[in-house]
Amino acid sequence: MAFAEEGSLGVPQCYVCVRGLSGLGAASSVICRTLKLGLYKRDLIGGAAEVVGACSISLLSINAFDYNCHLDLIKLLRQEGELVKLRRARQKMSELFPLTEEIWLDWLKDEIKMASEVSEREKVYELFERAVKDYICPEIWLEYAQYSIGGIGQEGGIEKVRSIFERALTAVGLHVTKGTALWEAYREFENAILETAQPAPGSVPSPEQQQMLCSQLERIHTLFRRQLGIPLLDMEASYAEYEEWSEDPIPETTIKNYKKALQQLEKCKPYEEALLGAETPKLAEYQAYIDFEMKAGDPARIQLIYERALAENCLVPDLWARYNQYLDRQLKVKELVLSAHDRAVRNCPWTVGLWIQYLLAMERHGVDHCIISDMFEKALNAGFIQATDYVEIWQAYLDYLRRRVDFTQDSSKELEELRSAFARAVEYLKQEVEERFSESGDPSCTIMQNWARVEARLCNNMQKARELWDNIMTKGNAKYANMWLEYYNLERAHGDTQHCRKALHRAVQCTSDYPEHVCEVLLTLERIEGTLEDWDAAVQKTENRLARVNEQRAKAAEKEAALARQEEEKAEQRKQSRAEKKASKKAKKNRIGEKRKADDDDEGEWGQEEEEEQPSKRHKGDGDGLLLEEEMELETGLFGRSGPEKPDHPTNQKEKPSTSRKDVPKVLHDSSKDNITVFVSNLSYNMTDPEVKLKELFESCGEVSQVRPVFSNKGTFRGYCYVEFKDEKSALQALGMDRKVVEGRPMFVSPCVDKNKNPDFKVFRYSTTLEKHKLFISGLPFSCTKEELEDICKAHGNVKDIRLVTNRAGKPKGLAYVEYENEAQASQAVLKMDGLTIKEHVIKVAISNPPLRKLPDKAEAGRASQFAVPRQIYGARGKGRTQLSMMPRALQRQSNPVAKAENGMVQNSPATSSERTEEPKKMSNADFAKMLLNK
Repeated sequence: MAFAEEGSLGVPQCYVCVRGLSGLGAASSVICRTLKLGLYKRDLIGGAAEVVGACSISLLSINAFDYNCHLDLIKLLRQEGELVKLRRARQKMSELFPLTEEIWLDWLKDEIKMASEVSEREKVYELFERAVKDYICPEIWLEYAQYSIGGIGQEGGIEKVRSIFERALTAVGLHVTKGTALWEAYREFENAILETAQPAPGSVPSPEQQQMLCSQLERIHTLFRRQLGIPLLDMEASYAEYEEWSEDPIPETTIKNYKKALQQLEKCKPYEEALLGAETPKLAEYQAYIDFEMKAGDPARIQLIYERALAENCLVPDLWARYNQYLDRQLKVKELVLSAHDRAVRNCPWTVGLWIQYLLAMERHGVDHCIISDMFEKALNAGFIQATDYVEIWQAYLDYLRRRVDFTQDSSKELEELRSAFARAVEYLKQEVEERFSESGDPSCTIMQNWARVEARLCNNMQKARELWDNIMTKGNAKYANMWLEYYNLERAHGDTQHCRKALHRAVQCTSDYPEHVCEVLLTLERIEGTLEDWDAAVQKTENRLARVNEQRAKAAEKEAALARQEEEKAEQRKQSRAEKKASKKAKKNRIGEKRKADDDDEGEWGQEEEEEQPSKRHKGDGDGLLLEEEMELETGLFGRSGPEKPDHPTNQKEKPSTSRKDVPKVLHDSSKDNITVFVSNLSYNMTDPEVKLKELFESCGEVSQVRPVFSNKGTFRGYCYVEFKDEKSALQALGMDRKVVEGRPMFVSPCVDKNKNPDFKVFRYSTTLEKHKLFISGLPFSCTKEELEDICKAHGNVKDIRLVTNRAGKPKGLAYVEYENEAQASQAVLKMDGLTIKEHVIKVAISNPPLRKLPDKAEAGRASQFAVPRQIYGARGKGRTQLSMMPRALQRQSNPVAKAENGMVQNSPATSSERTEEPKKMSNADFAKMLLNK
């Protein structure tokens, strides 16, 4: 253990204090005081272990649900031999969490060593009883049974051992791979009793001894027969052992059951082998095994396979939910059901659905009200990660309280408790939840709506219901028609016509989403029940309101139409500009062709001799042209990216050989080779010689046929390329190199898919939905490295991956994503790291939940379209940032083509002379490049 520095009290602060508690403010001083006062008998400064233990206790005093701190404290106390404090630490941890098999076995072994008196042995038995309830573990049951054999000398000791063995067989006797050990231990125990019951050699057993021997033999026979009827590994050896042990032939019924069990074992073996070969967490393998057992329909086997899966995946809420649902609907055994629900919420306390299932199960099985209320209070302190979770747990508890009330009585204790709970729920969501999440979690006020319904329908208290609905409307819900209609329906069913009319008049005035609907409901009410004056007032009010609405809609439609007309005009201008540009280019090409033809006619032998004297110059021009064309074809690539056209440079045209441009071989992507090609992106723009580097990188996957990097007009690497292999197997293997870090950036390797033909193909590499096991960290210093961040995060759990977000140039943006093994570790890390100071930067930490992309409304879309560039066809990855117009205003020129000046006068075409006063057309990067090359 490394010490960071000496604290203000002269006591060394350990690494955990400095790194794990920075930013906790007053909490750090608590730790320093704890260290100063001392928590152990030995001098704290005498060793690092004591300091770490003190820090662990201090951390637990701040957050008792820190699982790793519990483990560290127990480990250190066990090393130091502090048995009393060790027992206390284990006791505290077992109250908060189910303990794993390893922790229980260590605890039990330590207690067994200290248990010498009968009273102490009874405490060990109690500890075993607690241990077998956390998870179904064959090793713990076997240890329990073997320990009980040590107390066989006490009164009723044999029957107690048999009782424990029978319970163990019920719990794990069906375990295919580990059940055999329990059956064999049970038989060995009974065989030992048989040996002690044998009469002395040469003596004649008494009738009582003879009866005891027969009874004991029958017990062993029964154990063999029971075991052979269960599919277990190595059951052939058990059958052979039975044949050797038994003096009588094996009964036909036992043989039949044995063969049936063998057949069942053959069906189970593939699933057991899959579990044996799979890596943790083995969820898919366990789910397949569960589905197999569900089809067979044996409740005991289904329960066992669920328990086996949960022992290895205790932090998977969905698995607990499915198991509990099965127990609730199929087995319905109170002790079994409630035990499973209790273990579920202790393992995954952040999952609100498990708490709701637990509350329903307790109500279903008639648990006392005080126990259910205490469990609800525990749920509120469980640390849910979403505001809506608190709304759900409150609603479940309120539903339970409502079902307890006898509404035939005017007043009762249960009714007052229900009303008090509703009021507390509203206050809790307003104070606790809004302060923590900056949102209520209940914007539609569903809890207040339910409260109003209870008061109106069940308590006949419309006055209270109206007060509640007034509060609901003042919370921003008055603009929604459905909220007013919900209130109207309640008044209609339990109120009076006057209040219905009043509600609808307010609705007509306030509703902004569907005013026609509430107007129609108001008119319907007055048509059925209103007087003439009421009808006239309703008609006038609805007409005025709809007139204002239609006026607003007309203005919006007019604005939208104007934007559409502007778009059409601009599209027509672009179309006309392209036509004029095309005509100008064609005329220019014709003039150049006529000039070249005249030069060829006058050249004769002189031209040929000049051409022979300058071969190197001609070859150079040819090579440049070929190189640029290859770059253009690579730029186009598979996804159809449009690159700039090569300008007709006069020098190049003069030196062009007789072979035409279209005869030059082009490097096009062959779509038939998609299966042997991968698309590589997110590479560094500064990569030198990407073709050579990537070929060396991908040769480990197979023989590389060709690497085609994509370059910009200026010859710079654009960060992506195509890698073509000799065979499909190599391309598939290359996909495994996705996310490999190359020159400090994660390289993306994707299948080569034409998105024009496969528009649904997705290449985005990161999730855009809620990930409860992943954190989003902002505010990091740019100098913070991945290793430094990992050192900070791993103090709160096992870190699977860390990704520092960078810009296109690979420079950090101060953001990071940290992935933990499970949701519990992530939620604990949020509580501890949010507000932490790193290199004078205060970071913000939250559960990763990227916001949804919002599509602009029509008005915004129309407004944006005024500045749209001419529509082009882009590839699968859309329009690159470098295609945005970067032309300086000073260099902008008229979009209308100007004819060649003749006799000092500029000749304009009739079509363009009338448009001379229009604004110049914005130029694209391609136009800008042409202009520079022409100069």
